[in-house]
Amino acid sequence: MPADLPADPDADPETIARAICLRLLTDRARTRSELAGALHRRGVPGSVAERVLSRFSEVGLIDDATFAEQWVRSRHSSRGLARRALAAELHHKGVAREVAEEALADVDAESERRKARELIDRRLRTLAVGGPEDRAKAGRRLLGMLARKGYPAGVATEVVRAALAERGADEDELGPADVG
Repeated sequence: MPADLPADPDADPETIARAICLRLLTDRARTRSELAGALHRRGVPGSVAERVLSRFSEVGLIDDATFAEQWVRSRHSSRGLARRALAAELHHKGVAREVAEEALADVDAESERRKARELIDRRLRTLAVGGPEDRAKAGRRLLGMLARKGYPAGVATEVVRAALAERGADEDELGPADVG
């Protein structure tokens, strides 16, 4: 047991559960599911965990909807993640599908396209795009980057084609336009 928790095996399980939750919540906001998992791993009985988590929810220390909104806003703006990747992260953190969908409502197709273009423009500053081979290689790398961030193939292809066309690429260099 960590030093910040009572070492006494006879200690009140509810006190231990509250200490675990408070310690985790001082680090960053967490979902109810994340805290429930932490309590389970630490051997806190289910009924005790449920009481503590319910009380933390009542007083506003746990709020999955607020967590999801903040997570989406932060990860979309700072990491450039698209809806699909954000939805997967929220699912992994135990956020209910309906709550996640509501939080993802602000990330529409236009904001995804705008963020994808920002990412591409930033990355193109470091890539060579002087000749056709360079542009083809850069295009593959850029498409891969956007795919890893969860962008739909159609959006990624459109944004990459436009950015490379602005840097001198001919239509035939970029491959078919109907990808995705």
